[in-house]
Amino acid sequence: MPMRMVMMGVAGSGKSSVGAAVSALTGVAYVDGDDLHPKANIDKMANGIPLTDEDRAPWLDEVGHTLARAQAPTIIGCSALKRIYRDRIRAQAGRDTVFIHLTGERSVIEQRMGDRTGHFMPVALLDSQFEALEPPGEDERAVAVDIDQPLDAIAGEIVHKLGL
Repeated sequence: MPMRMVMMGVAGSGKSSVGAAVSALTGVAYVDGDDLHPKANIDKMANGIPLTDEDRAPWLDEVGHTLARAQAPTIIGCSALKRIYRDRIRAQAGRDTVFIHLTGERSVIEQRMGDRTGHFMPVALLDSQFEALEPPGEDERAVAVDIDQPLDAIAGEIVHKLGL
């Protein structure tokens, strides 16, 4: 069975950049979970409206289904902020799914969000992201990586921790 991984963290933590960097280092496929959102979700977030759990449900199911269908090791970027979200993904993808939690201070993430262009998630929603965040528990298959370091160091740490 191919390794199934979710690159998780609040908006602006670098899921897409880090996922692409890990993919470039290892050849593991990376899927940007933002591409799996229904248009209605993207429209809400672009207008500064936080998603509800009801809004997220079909997206989380699609993340899980995409991992379950993968024929090779795959990483999907998905905030997966709450335990119930990770449980929902695992229910679709498999209990062996590994979560890579990108952690960082709010100030670091806010600066990164302010520096990026062309993304639908506004800095104004960052507080709601941190309020919702439930870091993975010790009973979950997860590794944490601090993002306050260069991108290549973050990717290298993930590759090392997961033995990719």
